[in-house]
Amino acid sequence: MADTKFKPGQSGNPKGREPGATPATKLRKAIADAMPEILAQLVEQAKAGDVAAAKVLIDRVCPPLKPQALPISLPVNGSLTEQGVEIIRATMAGQIPPDIGSQLITALAAQSKIIEVDELTRRVEALEAKQ
Repeated sequence: MADTKFKPGQSGNPKGREPGATPATKLRKAIADAMPEILAQLVEQAKAGDVAAAKVLIDRVCPPLKPQALPISLPVNGSLTEQGVEIIRATMAGQIPPDIGSQLITALAAQSKIIEVDELTRRVEALEAKQ
């Protein structure tokens, strides 16, 4: 085997990289140093009617609102089919938003799978107990 320049476990640069020497670090420092001028220029552009500059500033100061789910009232009794029909009716009537209606139908479908597995498990256990 050929003799290599570095021995296993021995660093080729024992002192390590000098702090702040990466390109990303240099870029961050340059941006931070120029930030007051950048912000002043953005403000001037926004005042002059530049919608993109205004959007950048507004997005940083006022982040977009996240949708909040409003409480809804639906009957929870009845079969899964009846509950599904009620969710669809309420969605079509505008009582609940379509995205919430979709989430409720998805939850109802998941619930039906849970019930199905539970019933099959009980039936298999009953058959095994008979034998």
